[in-house]
Amino acid sequence: MSLEAIRTIGEAEDKAKAIKAEAAAEAKRMLAEAESAGKAAVAAAEKKAADELAGLSKKADEKALESAKALAAENDALKQKLRAQAEANMGRAVSLIVERIVNS
Repeated sequence: MSLEAIRTIGEAEDKAKAIKAEAAAEAKRMLAEAESAGKAAVAAAEKKAADELAGLSKKADEKALESAKALAAENDALKQKLRAQAEANMGRAVSLIVERIVNS
């Protein structure tokens, strides 16, 4: 083999090593970028989910408060109705009790 052929082969091998090293460096860089983008996407999704959860929780709390207020108002109305009925029957009940005591 001639000296020129050996030199050409050596240069080609050196060039191939450089291309391989450059490709490995580019692959590492791309992998790091992909990992960074993936982590950013996960963080964004977590934040969005937390925000949505907070919003839903607030709406649920507001709805529960409204329901509790409505139930309290309904209970107050029922209590007033029952009190009025009891007061209306009070005279009759007292009369009945007095009558039974007197007749015994």
